[in-house]
Amino acid sequence: MARAYVISDVTLREGEALAAYRELAARSIAAFGGRYLVRGGEIGVLEGDWRPSAIVIAEFADAATARAWYGSPLYAEALAFREAALTRDLILVEGVDDADALLPRAAALDEGLPNL
Repeated sequence: MARAYVISDVTLREGEALAAYRELAARSIAAFGGRYLVRGGEIGVLEGDWRPSAIVIAEFADAATARAWYGSPLYAEALAFREAALTRDLILVEGVDDADALLPRAAALDEGLPNL
């Protein structure tokens, strides 16, 4: 089963609501076995016009777990502060089932082969 990632393009609003949201969201993610892979950090644009101010990526065991977290009463406690704490675009994306399956594709890229 593929891991799942909740990706958020966030604009933060400073204040007590942000601190409460961060604490409650982190607690709820951990309760569902999730973890942060990215929580802010420097952003460098490589291509295109996308200029996010902050990115957050949380990893879950699978999409069903991520959806259960998002709809949970525990995360609802954090959501009570969200509007005052931040604005965002939020997506859920599934990872690959087996990262080793990507190795032949990576080798093809290294050799400049077009058959990816």
